[in-house]
Amino acid sequence: MKAICLPKLGLIVGASIFSAANTYAAESGGQNRLEQAVNDAIRPTMQENNVPGLAVAVTVEGKRYFFNYGVASKESGQKVTEDTILEIGSISKTFTATLASYAQLRGTLSLSDNASKHLPALAGSSFDKISLLDLATYTAGGLPLQFPDDVTDQKTTIGYYRDWRPIYPAGTHRLYSNPSIGLFGYLAARSMGKPFDDLMEQTLFPALRLAHTYIKVPQDQMGDYAYGYSKNGKPVRVTPGALDSEAYGVKTTAADMIQFVEANIDGSKLDKTLRRAITATHTGYYKVGDMTQGLGWEMYAYPTDLDRLLAGNSPEMALKPNKATKLVPPVEPQDDVLINKTGSTNGFGAYVAFVPAKRIGIVILANRNYPISARVKAGYQILMALDGQSGSSTAR
Repeated sequence: MKAICLPKLGLIVGASIFSAANTYAAESGGQNRLEQAVNDAIRPTMQENNVPGLAVAVTVEGKRYFFNYGVASKESGQKVTEDTILEIGSISKTFTATLASYAQLRGTLSLSDNASKHLPALAGSSFDKISLLDLATYTAGGLPLQFPDDVTDQKTTIGYYRDWRPIYPAGTHRLYSNPSIGLFGYLAARSMGKPFDDLMEQTLFPALRLAHTYIKVPQDQMGDYAYGYSKNGKPVRVTPGALDSEAYGVKTTAADMIQFVEANIDGSKLDKTLRRAITATHTGYYKVGDMTQGLGWEMYAYPTDLDRLLAGNSPEMALKPNKATKLVPPVEPQDDVLINKTGSTNGFGAYVAFVPAKRIGIVILANRNYPISARVKAGYQILMALDGQSGSSTAR
């Protein structure tokens, strides 16, 4: 999409924002309500957190709007656009979950399968009694946030899993974990008989009609791949790690990511099996505080308030074990929920949230790993503006 540069505002706004069909008609003074809502949420966040560049995409009843701020590279001065490729960190887990859900519908796995069923090397280990669902929902019994530093290849990864012992009975505690959902994605791909990266780039991304979403950014697209910036301002990109593709390896654009959000809101234009797979990722399996854990996605009854979202996306939720209540039977996918996910790498920070019942969604992608609370606040503020709410922390 061609973009229009507005130097006075310090941003680039997608041309679709000026559509005559825009529900958010221009007010007196010429400032568009939607543009104003995004500016009010994003500009202070960037300034307070020294964010070099940031792309925002909004969907409202199937219409997309893009707001782009700052630079993809401080060194070259290249501007951020909706086609800038940025790292989304753990939001990648929602793609992993979609692939596994698709595999289940095709009959190559069941979420109730024990993990060792799909990897004979784990036979006789703790994974004889840990299900794929346990791995997908971080309830396997205490797998940590990251692998130890000495886990660097397939041999040491399998050795790590074989030697690992649960701290808690499976299904009783949630501890957010890359090794947990990383193994889930790896086993899902094994069940389908192809490498994970190939399934994502050759099957899932094309089926979702995502033209600029990658695990490994092709050489001819590197010019659009933003640099992230570390805490000390150095340009960085994600480095390889054990099961990195499955846990945090997706690189994408705001334009593609909002399309994925729309597929989650309404996948009626997609292949039937893929549509069912996406919907199934919204199934609720565990209750952890006010948050309901789905496959990749995390959900809250809607309307919700900011305090609940901040608690559900807090360091305590990400870094500590939390008691989890299994939902029996699982809660079927619902529309009156707010569904969200955060993601970070060393140099990038992202947030995605949407409300199916309202047909609204927000994507925020930045080339700095700034605080998750700031992302959630900005995203919530924009969503409340879209829904006509005040943005206060009191639920309706």
